[in-house]
Amino acid sequence: MLTKRDYLDLTPAAARAQWESILARRPVETGRQVDFVPIETLLCLAAMYLVNHRKFGGSTSHKAPEPVPSLATLFCRRNSSVLAKMANLDGSRKNGARHEVEVAAFLLPQPHELAVRYDLILTAARAVGIGPDRLPDFLHTEDEGSDLFLFGQEELVESELEAAVEDESKRWLESRDDLEAQDTERLLVAAARVGQHRFARDVLHNHGHQCVFCGLSIMAAGTRARRMLVASHIKPWRDCTSAERLDVRNGLTACPTHDVAFDTGLITVNGGLRIHVTVDLARVAESDPAARAAFGRPPLAERLLLPVGAALPNETYLTWHHENIYHGPVPGTFAIS
Repeated sequence: MLTKRDYLDLTPAAARAQWESILARRPVETGRQVDFVPIETLLCLAAMYLVNHRKFGGSTSHKAPEPVPSLATLFCRRNSSVLAKMANLDGSRKNGARHEVEVAAFLLPQPHELAVRYDLILTAARAVGIGPDRLPDFLHTEDEGSDLFLFGQEELVESELEAAVEDESKRWLESRDDLEAQDTERLLVAAARVGQHRFARDVLHNHGHQCVFCGLSIMAAGTRARRMLVASHIKPWRDCTSAERLDVRNGLTACPTHDVAFDTGLITVNGGLRIHVTVDLARVAESDPAARAAFGRPPLAERLLLPVGAALPNETYLTWHHENIYHGPVPGTFAIS
């Protein structure tokens, strides 16, 4: 019988032995599959930083993106089995083992702790001959180190997170007598943080990793400069529905200066994607060289700088920002053009 310690106290020798057992498997076409060993479960947990398993049901499991297909092939399982294990881990399926939920509640909120175990598993895989072609380093820690960075966390406020999950936590506890209140709350908060990470990552990709207001791009500077761009919501996270929080069209990529200016209502964007500055800020930019260096034109663009083919900001979110946050009138239309 596995316990939480089999996952949290995983040793290199145990990881290598588990890989050897996986390599000896044969695909199971029908009937019950072998139980997941800890390294499989931990890799499924790590995959949750990239893949929202709730988007894929039984009939769409074949559409799940990497690393799900690679993990399924390596484990001699179906995509649906990997996705089901991910659902067990986040507590959304009632048939998940309690110790696995406890492991997820401990590791998901602590990316560094999960990265340490991910690195151990990856090293053990390489030691038994499993190369990047069969098990890609999908968290990119081999090249970038064990600092598993979550994007978009600066937008989340702890008190707002706790308030957002409070009602959902109560509903879970009413129907799940197998879960502890503390584990439930930790899982729900972690799920919100991981969802924010995936949202921010998708927004950054959608905008070509450049500030949509001034064009600042730091891709060539390497991973150390990744915090120089922020991907946050147009309609703030605290005011969003669950679906709006994950909608890439509710996000803008910006350098820190223009991100704060947008969040505080000093600049806004109309439906024609034109960038507008408050009268007071424009006046300051005319007389102050430092302000002009950030809010003059240039560097501030006339319209959002978006790559060809990018998903455009949704007009509904832009209207919400104009009406609720921006400190001034916006000339022009709110029709996306």
